[in-house]
Amino acid sequence: MFIQTEATPNPEVLKFLPGREIMAEGSRDFRSAQEAEASPLATDLFGVEGVTRVFFGTDFVTVGKGGDLDWAHLKAPILAAIMDHFTSGRPLFSDSQGDEAGGHDDQVYEGETAQVVAEIKDLLDTRIRPAVAQDGGDILFNRFEPETGVVWLHMRGACSGCPSSSATLKAGVENMLKHYVPEVTRVEQTL
Repeated sequence: MFIQTEATPNPEVLKFLPGREIMAEGSRDFRSAQEAEASPLATDLFGVEGVTRVFFGTDFVTVGKGGDLDWAHLKAPILAAIMDHFTSGRPLFSDSQGDEAGGHDDQVYEGETAQVVAEIKDLLDTRIRPAVAQDGGDILFNRFEPETGVVWLHMRGACSGCPSSSATLKAGVENMLKHYVPEVTRVEQTL
């Protein structure tokens, strides 16, 4: 098994590509070792000293590290954990805990607002999320405030905490959404 690595715009996050499907759909973000208990792979990765975050995409895993650590020391044990997991045949999730795979928020909107939200989600899914996934992250719809025109998005994986994420959100995502969905006035990030 050959696992490729790619740098991301976030210097504290590295993208690992094992050349196979990780999740059939959606993504999953683990921010702590406790959250990682849902997945044997995530648990193993948090077992590597210095790992602070794990994110599963469709065909990649991104791993975050503490700022004072060097990738040169972390890369080999992370690669070994990923390789061991896939060669062992263990499932990605324990029991049904992968069901929280994560997609857009399921809040129900009515009438005209429902149409606006559908357009926002469609743009996110077809134009924005595929581009962000190439950098090892994901952006999910959180909510839309029809009174103000504000769209709230949740950034995950390499995008979360990335130094360039606010620029991506404002210059890229906000401009695109405002262009195609005139009801959108601003985009904000949920934490």
